[in-house]
Amino acid sequence: MSAVLSKSDQASLDAAGRTTPPVEGRGQRRRGRGVARWVVLAIAAVFALLMLAPLLLLVLNAFKSGADYSEHGPLALPTHFSVEAFQQYLSLVDYPRALVNSIVISGLVALLGTALALVTSYGIGIGRIRGRTWILAVFLLATMLPQESLIYPLFYGAQATGLFNTIWSVVIVFTVLQAAFGTYLLSSVMSTIPQSLLEAAALDGAGRFRILWSVVFPVLRPTLSVLVVFFFVWTWNEFYIPLILLSDQSVQTVPIALATLQGQNSINLTALNAGSLLSLLPTLVFFLIFQRTLSRGVTVGSVK
Repeated sequence: MSAVLSKSDQASLDAAGRTTPPVEGRGQRRRGRGVARWVVLAIAAVFALLMLAPLLLLVLNAFKSGADYSEHGPLALPTHFSVEAFQQYLSLVDYPRALVNSIVISGLVALLGTALALVTSYGIGIGRIRGRTWILAVFLLATMLPQESLIYPLFYGAQATGLFNTIWSVVIVFTVLQAAFGTYLLSSVMSTIPQSLLEAAALDGAGRFRILWSVVFPVLRPTLSVLVVFFFVWTWNEFYIPLILLSDQSVQTVPIALATLQGQNSINLTALNAGSLLSLLPTLVFFLIFQRTLSRGVTVGSVK
């Protein structure tokens, strides 16, 4: 075998030597990337602890007795875990009824608000009606109005229609308010749907409702699922309008029932923490159930 390399072999070896980095350099870069990942992970863990600190404090104080809380304060660990606060809260508040009311109201608003937003945004985003920009501006303005400015007409309107102290008064109000935001969002998304897709469906003989159900709805299904989750949680946490329109205890929601623990001169803090924890658990369960749907709806945005 000849020890002399040809010019072509020499060139290929030189090219390989120039393009292939040294083993030590690659190892240093890998170690650098590994250190950077650990630093990012540590920073994320610190932020996660800061965000979870109020929840952990809520859990600790919910399982304290009144004497333990008064003696050691809110930041100390419980001397022994007690369910006294939960028993006091359940004796003062009709939590099962309030829970059912909140689930019914939030569920109806989430479904009806999303459906109404889908229909209205279909006419604005795809129908290309005149004054589309001004209509969207009105919808956006409706979501920005403070609830205090709406409470007087809503109160007298509920009394005039006989819906005062019924869950339908809150359902109708929040369906319209949530649908206003949903219309603003969905109309922008619908404007990105290719016209060729809609024209192809129309050439196949599909009417407007058929196009909405068979073409537009499957494309927007991930976005609609996100709206359902958001509308449910937003409505669950609403306080001011339900407080005015639902004065009867039999139709009150969980946040209103929780507010009844705050007396004029004294507050049962352990029972308040227990009630806050019970009020928070349904939304956490709801998020865990629909976590995959929510993440899929946020990431999926392309037209197939």
